[in-house]
Amino acid sequence: MSETRSVPLYCPYCGEEDLRPSEAGHGAWECHACARVFTVRFTGLLSRAVAR
Repeated sequence: MSETRSVPLYCPYCGEEDLRPSEAGHGAWECHACARVFTVRFTGLLSRAVAR
């Protein structure tokens, strides 16, 4: 697995793209449009395939 950060393309709260890495921890991002801090992390894989 890669040790690099996943870069979000937009804020999940307001949709703006003015994001910067936060000092709050690994995977944390700051939105300078709505002043929220959020994290991006990988949770896991499904144990079975999803039917389409």
